[in-house]
Amino acid sequence: MITSKRLTAGVCALLAALTAGIAFPTAAVAGEPTGERAPKVDLVVDVSGSMRTRDMDGGTRMAAAKQAFNEVLDATPEEVQLGIRTLGADYPGDDRKTGCKDTAQLYPVGPLDRTEAKTAVATLSPTGWTPIGPALLKAADDLDSGDGGAGSKRIVLISDGEDTCAPLDPCEVAREIAAKGIGLTIDTLGLVPNAKMRQQLSCIAEATGGTYTSVEHTDELTDRVNQLVDRAADPVVTPVATAGATECAKAPTLKSGLYTDREEFGQQRWYRVEVPAGRELRASVSVAADRAVGPSYGALLRAVTVHGREIVRGETAGNGRTDVLSTGLRYPKPERDDDDSDGDGDKPAAEIVCLQVTNSFTPASGVKTTPGLPLELTVDVVDGPSNAGDVASFGLGRGWWLLGALILTGFLAGLVWGWLSRWRLAVWRTN
Repeated sequence: MITSKRLTAGVCALLAALTAGIAFPTAAVAGEPTGERAPKVDLVVDVSGSMRTRDMDGGTRMAAAKQAFNEVLDATPEEVQLGIRTLGADYPGDDRKTGCKDTAQLYPVGPLDRTEAKTAVATLSPTGWTPIGPALLKAADDLDSGDGGAGSKRIVLISDGEDTCAPLDPCEVAREIAAKGIGLTIDTLGLVPNAKMRQQLSCIAEATGGTYTSVEHTDELTDRVNQLVDRAADPVVTPVATAGATECAKAPTLKSGLYTDREEFGQQRWYRVEVPAGRELRASVSVAADRAVGPSYGALLRAVTVHGREIVRGETAGNGRTDVLSTGLRYPKPERDDDDSDGDGDKPAAEIVCLQVTNSFTPASGVKTTPGLPLELTVDVVDGPSNAGDVASFGLGRGWWLLGALILTGFLAGLVWGWLSRWRLAVWRTN
C-alpha cells in the first residue's frame, strides 16, 4: 500500500511539474541600459521615539526595521555600494533646533562589509525627532561623489511619521535634489497607514521618479527593501515622457523603450505600435496610486487592431493594500498574415497595434484628481516565435492550449489512480 501511494504521488508530481514548465514562459526586459559605474544605495531609517511602538507583528517598528536590514544586507548584490543613514537616532531632548539636525551616517556608502554593517544596525535605539528633510539633503551628499549622472543612485527612506522639522518641507527638498540632475531616485516606505504621512512620502517619491509603499508587516518591509536594492543593481533605463491620446487614431506611435505618462481616474489612454510580420510585441504597464484612493481598483492593458478588434489583453486588480498595479501582454505576429485589413488585396509588412490603458481607481473624499496617476509603459518588439500560428501561443491571450494540457493531465492522473486502486483491491481480496 505504501509503495502504491508513493508511486501515485510521484506520477502526479511529474505531470504537475511538466504542466508548470509549459505554463510559465520566460519574461523579457525592454529598454536601453545607460549606467556604467557601480550602483549606490543609501538606506535612510527613521529612529525617532515613535519607532518604539509595538504594532509590527507583535514587535516594535524598530525591531522590524533591524530584522529587515539584516536580511537585506545578506542579500545585497556584490556590485552594489550600500550605506545606512539615520534620522532622530542621537538627540533625546526637546530642543527643536538641535533635534532637527539629528541625522548621521551610520555606515558609509561604499563596498559592503556585511558584518560591520550588521554591527552598526544592532546599535540603533529609538530616540528623538523626525528630520526627514535634513536627512535627505545629507543622503544626497552621501551618494553624489562627483561622478555626475553616471551610475544608479537610490535613497530608500523608511519612516513611521511625518517630518517634524518644518518649514523645511521634505517634498521641496526632494524637488531640489531632482533639479540637481545627479540621477538620484528616492523611494519611500511608510510603516503605518497614516493619510498625512502617505501624502508627504508620496510627494517625496514622485518628485524624483521613485515609488511609495505602505507596509504593515516585517516580511513585507524586507521584501520591498530587497526589491529596491536589487533594482539599483539593474542597468539604468531613462524613461521617455509621452502623452497618450483619447483614441487610437490620434495616439502617438511608440518604438521599443520605457515611457511615462499620467492618466486621470477612470480614463483611457491610447498608444500605437508597429509590429512587423514575424515579430512579437511585448508590452507592460504600471499605474501607481500616489494619493488616497477607493478600496477596490484595477488596471487593464488591451492590444486591438485599428478597426477595434481585440487581439489580447492583460488585467489586474487590487484591494486597498497595493500602491502599484502592473499587467502585461504578448502578441506574436506570424510571418504570413491572411488578414487583408485594408481590403486592397495587399498584405502590409507591418501591423499597427493600438494599446489601450484603462484604470478603475476612484479618488478618496477630498482628494485632488489632477494631475493624473503616474503611468509607466514598457514596449518591446522582438523576434517572434518560430511557430506562432496562434497569436496567443504563449498563453497570454486565449488559454485554450493550457486548459487542454490541464484536462489531459487530470485525465492521465485519474487513470493511474484508478488502476492503482483496482490493483490494491485485488491484492487485498487475494490476501
